[in-house]
Amino acid sequence: MHLFGLGIPELAIILVAIAFLFFRGDKISETARGFGRFTGEFKRGKAEMEKETKKAEKDTK
Repeated sequence: MHLFGLGIPELAIILVAIAFLFFRGDKISETARGFGRFTGEFKRGKAEMEKETKKAEKDTK
């Protein structure tokens, strides 16, 4: 994925730099923790959707 000619690593570095500029140190850890929780929930939701899709495909055959 490229956005404005930048790859994922470059975008991540830019986001971290912005976070340091706009948030204090304690807020960054809270934000990172929240992002980690969001990522975990997203992965669990995705896995559940894939599981239900496979089950539905299996039931229709």
